[in-house]
Amino acid sequence: MIILAIDTSGPVCGVAVWADGRIRYEAAAINKLTHSESLMPMLDEALTRSGVDKKELTHLAVTVGPGSFTGVRIGVTAVKALSHALNIPCIPVSALEATAAGICDTQHILCPIQDARVMQVYGAAFKNGKRLLGDCVMKLDEFIAALSPLEGDFLFTGDGVATYQAKIEAALGDRAAFAPAQCAYLRPAAVACIAAENADKAVDYLTLQPMYLRAPQAERERAKKEAQNG
Repeated sequence: MIILAIDTSGPVCGVAVWADGRIRYEAAAINKLTHSESLMPMLDEALTRSGVDKKELTHLAVTVGPGSFTGVRIGVTAVKALSHALNIPCIPVSALEATAAGICDTQHILCPIQDARVMQVYGAAFKNGKRLLGDCVMKLDEFIAALSPLEGDFLFTGDGVATYQAKIEAALGDRAAFAPAQCAYLRPAAVACIAAENADKAVDYLTLQPMYLRAPQAERERAKKEAQNG
């Protein structure tokens, strides 16, 4: 099994190649280019540097969300197109699960969070690889309230930390710790490894869909106007 994994769900554009039980290539880019500009050259580089011909790929993997609506759409669309062209299946991966999987920590409850704007976060909770809280979108105080009854201390990671660290510290005190900068982003290698463990969940390109958790802003605003107009 040879997997090409993609993540464009957040600020990092990432690509990894998994083959024969190991990561053969990984790259993550944080730059001024948009994901749509970065992704295709990164895919070409991944295949070249890993020594894998695209015809050797058996699966594709992609973070389907939650995350940036535009970012998720870029990654999912690219994988759907490649899946169709190469006639190979796709494995959807939760961006929050992949973010948590990039950290090796058995002491804390891992809490990946992404900034969902309007004082909301996309969040989840894991301990030793097991889910304690499913992927959700909540106001930050509601998310903290959902975590508080869990037994143990918390390690927060993800792009939401930069925005909400002070508020989390104020709410949870010594129960809250934060991943260092080098571990605080989604590793594309984690996407590939999760996909390898879940190859039985592969779908075709028509079935693959984004997981947004909430409607895009344009749809929310339209619904609000329609409600106001009766």
